[in-house]
Amino acid sequence: MALIKRSLGDELAKQGQSQEDDPGLAREASAFYLKLSESLLADTPDNLKLAEAVAAGLSQYTYAYVAFEAERLAARDAQGAYRINERAKRLYLRAHRHALRALELASPGFGAKLAQPDAKQWPAISQDQVGLAYWAAASWGGYISMSKDAPDAVADFPLAYRLATLAWKANPNYGNGGLASLMGSFESAQPGGSLVKAEQYFDAAITISQGKNAGPYIAKAEGIALAQGQREAFEILLKKAMETSDKHPDLSNTLMRERAQWLLQSADDLF
Repeated sequence: MALIKRSLGDELAKQGQSQEDDPGLAREASAFYLKLSESLLADTPDNLKLAEAVAAGLSQYTYAYVAFEAERLAARDAQGAYRINERAKRLYLRAHRHALRALELASPGFGAKLAQPDAKQWPAISQDQVGLAYWAAASWGGYISMSKDAPDAVADFPLAYRLATLAWKANPNYGNGGLASLMGSFESAQPGGSLVKAEQYFDAAITISQGKNAGPYIAKAEGIALAQGQREAFEILLKKAMETSDKHPDLSNTLMRERAQWLLQSADDLF
């Protein structure tokens, strides 16, 4: 039975890396897939690929469907947006815990080492742990960004950025530019962060993805142009993201196109 569960878990991890090209169908299928994957992960917690797939699936589902819904609802229904925002926080934290638990199982003491002030004591990230570290950091960052009224959560921001940095040093090209883009988002969000350095990360993400990923353009629009009050640059980047999505219409780009379009429509409120 254990072997069957592990084999099924391995297959689900592979399926989690494939992309359904219909957003509606992807959303409808996600809940079942995630619950089944979590159940198998509970029985095979040392399956790092399955843990990565679960953390990735939860993080992506939360970002694309739950957190985005809260953002769109905020202008007309503050209470409804608050409830959805709270759900998004719980899901981000759930994804983070799955990823961090797997890292802890693979490298006992991982969390304690990450919290050490001495960089020499920080944990090493192996190549097969980069994905876990990426999703642990991304989901952690998502949770923190939605918990600005919770000092304890905000206080963990340096640790989340540290974890992303360790992953980036191990494999800066990970995720078709996703990790480099995450680094840019962290750098632009941290107090006293360098927008110049953040922009370099975003540009690296665009280069790594060969301009086929809409995400870095949107991240750069929000992290750089919006932060600097540059509306023209903001709109140019979002339109570039939409063009990229049209040329390379996979699920990720289709979802990013929806966000880019919404941001363009919200520009009067944002600036």
